[in-house]
Amino acid sequence: MRSEDSGSGASSRARARRAEILDTAAELFASSGLKTSLKEVADACGILPGSLYHHFDSKEAIIVELIGRYRADLDRLADTTLAQLAETPDDRIPERTVELAREIAGCALNNRAALLLTFYEPPSGASDELVRVARDTRTAIEAATVATFRAGQATGYLRDGIDLATLAERFCEVMLHISLGVLRDVPGADQLPDMRCRILLGGIATDQPTDAQLDRSGAMVAAKAVVESWTKQESDADERFALLRAVARKEFGRKGYEATTIRDIASAAGLSTGSVYRLIGSKDELLDGVMQSFVTTVRTAWSPVLKSNASPLEKLDALMWVNINVVDRFSDEFNIRLAWLRESPPRTSNLGASFAARLRDVQSLLGAGQRAGELHVEGRTAGLRAWSLFELLWVPEGIVHAPDPRAALGFSRDTVIRGAIRR
Repeated sequence: MRSEDSGSGASSRARARRAEILDTAAELFASSGLKTSLKEVADACGILPGSLYHHFDSKEAIIVELIGRYRADLDRLADTTLAQLAETPDDRIPERTVELAREIAGCALNNRAALLLTFYEPPSGASDELVRVARDTRTAIEAATVATFRAGQATGYLRDGIDLATLAERFCEVMLHISLGVLRDVPGADQLPDMRCRILLGGIATDQPTDAQLDRSGAMVAAKAVVESWTKQESDADERFALLRAVARKEFGRKGYEATTIRDIASAAGLSTGSVYRLIGSKDELLDGVMQSFVTTVRTAWSPVLKSNASPLEKLDALMWVNINVVDRFSDEFNIRLAWLRESPPRTSNLGASFAARLRDVQSLLGAGQRAGELHVEGRTAGLRAWSLFELLWVPEGIVHAPDPRAALGFSRDTVIRGAIRR
């Protein structure tokens, strides 16, 4: 009997130590990304690296378990959502929808490291198991969200004609992203799930402008002129440098900055590692060079829209069209910028300043629109209101290309501008 008790106690201690290692690794991965080493994990746990191998045989094994834990939490939330939905009275569907927003955001907050690790393709040489778990999607929670929206549509809470699958995808994504990068440090971030839910479902316009009205605004005319002026041709005289920039955009956007090595870039470009270093100096310099033109493109595209003879609402609508086309035409650079927002990787000379400037633009438009009575966004402070809207002005690549940018604008107008709620 004592032997069994002793074995049970040892097993319990092993499980506790394993959980401690996972929690510690999650904190390190969330702050330092994939460059975190097993030695750093062991040091943070106060154990020798050799002792860590008693619980996990590799860094990949830790990553696989963290992602698996995150997926399981999301799946449990999906099951709970469906069970509660079956017992939810019709008049509580709006309240239940807001609760779901908070729960998805909370799940992401508890699994921030795993969420970050699922955004990129696994590094070269990754195990089949890591490739499998990284490619798993959040279909269960999106299906549960669709069911919630369908119930809302049946009770008259949501308008007919809204693509519920796309709305569920967008809803889940913006709630999950609240836990990431710069967003998690915003004072009052706990209010963001409620605020983003109200924006996505209720819209920001006090009235409901038609597509025809928005299409002929001075802001949209300016936006279309900018988009039509773009060209994707490289201007570099040195073809090898142009090739390196193109390859680096792909690799940084696909794998993330931390997981991409100069060797990866050199191999993809068909150059030697030494040649790459001679051309670019360092990975940081290459990232900075890749992003300079992108930052300039966004800044010069927003400028004529902001200066146009149009209302704040019309300008926000036109900025969404600019952003949709940015994602369509410069998807690699957009993904790199998105990674900066998620993780804050090496700070290029312009990404941080550019983001802050665009956020101030949104805050200014919101203030002017609310004073004029044409915009309505709830929130404790002007900064928090701008934060709550900013990401919703950027439509993800999957929606931009399904089926095309114009459809993405229509979806954005039916949600962010006019709102999906029946008025």
